[in-house]
Amino acid sequence: MKIRGICTAAFAAAALVCLLSGSMVAQSNIKHVLLISVDGLHALDVSRYVSANPNSALTELSSHGITYSNARTPSNSDSFPGLLALVTGGSPATTGLFYDVSYDRTIFDPTNTTCSGGAGNFMVFDESIDVYNAQNVSQDVIDPMKLPRMRDKFGKCVPLYPHSALRTNTIFEVVKARGGRTAWADKHPAYDLVNGPSGTGVDDLYTPEITNVNGFDATVSVVCTVENDQKKVQAILNEINGLTHDGKPATVPTVFGMNFQAVSVGQKLAKDNKDGSCIDDVQFTGQAGGYLDGSGTPSAVLAYGLQQTDAALGQMIAALKAQGLYDSTLVIVTAKHGQSPINPVKVNKPGHFADLVAALPDGGTNPAAIAITNAANCATGPCGLVQDDDVALIWLQGQNISSQQVTDYLNTNANALFIEEVLGGPELTLKFNDPAADSRTPDIIVQPVYGTIYTTSSKKNAEHGGFSYGDTNVGLIVSNPALKSIVLKTPVTTAQVAPTILHALGIGTHSLKSVQTEKTDVLPALP
Repeated sequence: MKIRGICTAAFAAAALVCLLSGSMVAQSNIKHVLLISVDGLHALDVSRYVSANPNSALTELSSHGITYSNARTPSNSDSFPGLLALVTGGSPATTGLFYDVSYDRTIFDPTNTTCSGGAGNFMVFDESIDVYNAQNVSQDVIDPMKLPRMRDKFGKCVPLYPHSALRTNTIFEVVKARGGRTAWADKHPAYDLVNGPSGTGVDDLYTPEITNVNGFDATVSVVCTVENDQKKVQAILNEINGLTHDGKPATVPTVFGMNFQAVSVGQKLAKDNKDGSCIDDVQFTGQAGGYLDGSGTPSAVLAYGLQQTDAALGQMIAALKAQGLYDSTLVIVTAKHGQSPINPVKVNKPGHFADLVAALPDGGTNPAAIAITNAANCATGPCGLVQDDDVALIWLQGQNISSQQVTDYLNTNANALFIEEVLGGPELTLKFNDPAADSRTPDIIVQPVYGTIYTTSSKKNAEHGGFSYGDTNVGLIVSNPALKSIVLKTPVTTAQVAPTILHALGIGTHSLKSVQTEKTDVLPALP
């Protein structure tokens, strides 16, 4: 992929200005980009799998590609910020989204259709916002009556869709604006998010629900999760063959891709198919998922997720070759997030964060402790939120107590609360926006000791969302037959994937607003 800069002469007396990096245009054979997120995939998983499976799809991709072994997600590492890093080039500082269930101090409850009273409410964008039938089966579309409400620019009280909550644009919007076709497949209808603020960035969006509220949950079993993944794999195969995800005539997308869940589920499961609801799962029912040791040896449950995901990648490679598209397609395999802990002996599930705070000797009398428990007990409205798993995000009720006071209290009780680090006050604003001025930024973020998950759930022994190495060090391979095989240990972030995609297609990377603001570079070592 040869690169040239765009240089323009201004007035006669002006110097020649060469627009570098973000304004570079690639002269290459790349006409398509296939972006794959294998959720939970660590750099360690890639290294071990490629070494042990010389005939695998991952090995083929790495044999003519750059493997970035020191790639990290922008913190924090939940699915929403993880995916948005890949498609916007930004972090929560510019995307405005920290979690699929978070808080915004300017929005209202879904039932508050007049946006009356004090503002502030949960911002819920998970499986609960779907339209369900009488059998509790998602219809794979969003129910606007379940969305939080906001006042639009005309003052009208309207539903807040995931795509409207995004504060920056996406690669799909940029590519589509330049005449390209776009497609994406993911695990919930809430991934309408990738459409971007325009609401129309993805031409072919396919979101088969993986977790039905009060209904069947595919993630109880690695086998059922693979089956759900295969729906999205078939969508990709159709698109490679010049069809829409459901088989209608179309053209091959310029940018397209999907999310795999089998590896993530294989890492999490404390007991596969615990409730027996996956009737296709007979070989792994009752077995533990995750890793066998701190060196990343996968359990049989996780190994199956890795093998089936690799086989699906092999199907995509074969389809690209059959259609004569392999040489002109840049294939990127990475992950929205990792998972922690890898080492099973580090698992610690002490209970929800606010419950631990309430159980402290002064948990019922100290103003800082009361502020946290009040936020955690909030049902709706402007009373805050505590969102926890292997991180704790805290939005205080009305910010009527200083975050520094709460931060100091948590630091004092760090050992009892299994805290590694507390981000609050100046330490928080070094990384994120000031919560006093930004309606989405938590007042305080708690990173627990590695291996701690703030839950009592018996279903999972790993989680993601925090800043730990296990959460953030993910696999990243950028592959094309024209590339040489190298392993690059230079630190990079997954946010660099977005400008790299545009760069490969000959589109200026500064078309992405987050790239402009956060100064996100193209991945190194690409020609």
